[in-house]
Amino acid sequence: APARQVSSLAEQLEERLFHLYGLHNELIQERLQELAEVMERVGQAEAELRQVCCTVEAAYRDLCL
Repeated sequence: APARQVSSLAEQLEERLFHLYGLHNELIQERLQELAEVMERVGQAEAELRQVCCTVEAAYRDLCL
């Protein structure tokens, strides 16, 4: 019966969509994790740069005074 075929196709489609949604979700989680790690590295680099700037500033002050 056509109705049974449509119902079966709908179920198959639903299963596929659930699977795709799961994969998509996993990818998004991975990307967010990567982004968090990159942001942490950027924060560390910023802190190091700030330290370098302070050191250079102190050296200039010592030289000029």
